[in-house]
Amino acid sequence: MNYCPDEVLEHIFNFITTNQDRNSASLVCKTWYRIERESRSRVFIGNCYAISPERLLRRFPRLRALTLKGKPHFADFNLVPHDWGGNVYPWIKALAKDCPSFEELRLKRMIVTDESLELLSKSFVHFKSLILVSCEGFTTNGLAAIASNCRYLQELDLQENEVSDRKGRWLGCFPESCTSLVSLNFACLKGEVNLDLLERLVARSPNLRTLRLNHAVPFETLQRILSKAPQLEDLGTGSFVHDPKSETYNKLKEAISKCESIKSLSGFLEVAAHCLPAIYPLCSNLTTLNLSYAPGIYGFELTQLILHCKKLQRLWILDYIGDKGLALVADTCKELEELRVFPSDIYAHGDAAVTEEGLIAISNGCPKLNSILYFCQQMTNAGLITVAKNCPNFIRFRLCILDPIKPDAVTGEPLDEGFGAIVRSCKHLRRLSISGLLTDKVFLYIGNYAKQLEMLSVAFAGERDIAMINVLSGCNKLRKLEIRDCPFGNAALLADMGKYLTMRSLWMSSCRVTLGACKLVARTMPQLNVEIIDEDEQGGFDLNDDNKEVEKMYLYRTLVGPRKDTPEFVWTL
Repeated sequence: MNYCPDEVLEHIFNFITTNQDRNSASLVCKTWYRIERESRSRVFIGNCYAISPERLLRRFPRLRALTLKGKPHFADFNLVPHDWGGNVYPWIKALAKDCPSFEELRLKRMIVTDESLELLSKSFVHFKSLILVSCEGFTTNGLAAIASNCRYLQELDLQENEVSDRKGRWLGCFPESCTSLVSLNFACLKGEVNLDLLERLVARSPNLRTLRLNHAVPFETLQRILSKAPQLEDLGTGSFVHDPKSETYNKLKEAISKCESIKSLSGFLEVAAHCLPAIYPLCSNLTTLNLSYAPGIYGFELTQLILHCKKLQRLWILDYIGDKGLALVADTCKELEELRVFPSDIYAHGDAAVTEEGLIAISNGCPKLNSILYFCQQMTNAGLITVAKNCPNFIRFRLCILDPIKPDAVTGEPLDEGFGAIVRSCKHLRRLSISGLLTDKVFLYIGNYAKQLEMLSVAFAGERDIAMINVLSGCNKLRKLEIRDCPFGNAALLADMGKYLTMRSLWMSSCRVTLGACKLVARTMPQLNVEIIDEDEQGGFDLNDDNKEVEKMYLYRTLVGPRKDTPEFVWTL
């Protein structure tokens, strides 16, 4: 190609935003590799053991933002031992040494200690954003260090974390000069909150757009907060319980009427349904509504709330909404793109959980739907075929029948044809989770038609090894495969070992894979880490019994070899 100054190339590379595109560009020539290396500021690492922090920083010396994931996805279902690993401290230590201009850190399923947070807070002068999702190991003392030392902090987002409360006044650790907050989410914290400190912090944060509160923030405080922050766009309420005839309730209604920018609403961790009319003025502009932690909203109050939300694009809700409630959603929310229906204690209110009828109703009324997570009591092939016909634009389709091997509720047949219709019709499907009575045929359909699939999660399905072989050979873009309680064994694991080099990871638990087969993969593919996890064999696992079926196997691609922090119940082959 003709000569192009580095400054021009670097400017062009700034417009290439996706990791995949930048990776491809870096392979064109040495010049492009160098420019991409020196200009990339954001990196995503899907497995913290796939690379060392030192190697990452040699590759990208100007790193400013890092997303890092630790435990495998099945940790969300308690299948990964609590202390398996994923400590972020070595990463923060390396960043502190070689990357003083670092600004943003997002962690998922990792061990984050107070020591880590303190080091983070003292190492980067211009640190701006900390997002922790499903992490554990830290207390409010660690949060106090972040608040005290990160003077330019814009975002502190805590989602689904296990946080111990040391009764520290961590909100009071934000200095009076701190006015930079844009996003603050502490909904997952179980401890008490100093309400005066919270109000003062909100009052001096004119750029605050996201605020999600925990259960300890009462109705009265919410009213005062909203009166001081009418610019909010994303609100998560705490306790929403009060007397609708009180002056406080009327003041809240008045404050809400001035919050014209709110587009996302969540929370209601404690709620009195008769207070919900106070938020009706917000509903006409809402695009996101998350009621997945609001067991007190159901029946008439729930339907009335939904009727006011005609612009919803994303809805997370509990399954006692019922099929009739989902039909109402379909009639009301024509712009809906994402729906998540979570399981609940449905019998507490005498309502029925959702079935295929609710899913059909949603697909009939919401043609823009492209992502669904659906926990249900039953499903039918006819229902799935209808959904596939109505919504061919699915990118993510995750269906969990609460009885994981339940057949078609009408015919008693396996659900192969229904899921086959999904993968045939949805040409851009990237993530798929399947359940119900399923034979090898559904895996043949997946291998033949799901050509864009990147992640597949399977449980209690299949009959023979050929099922898994069909998926591995047919899904060329597959990156993550998660299998539990399936009759797949050595033949499936060993059929195409080269495929694992193009994948991020393979998880198999309660299958029929033997130790000998796992050893063979490890010997043949040194670029992979093959880990055996067995909590019942702590310190006593017999590595000489090749015929022993392993309880859990986690296989992943790595550039740095076996990790050095394996606990006593994990063996790297």
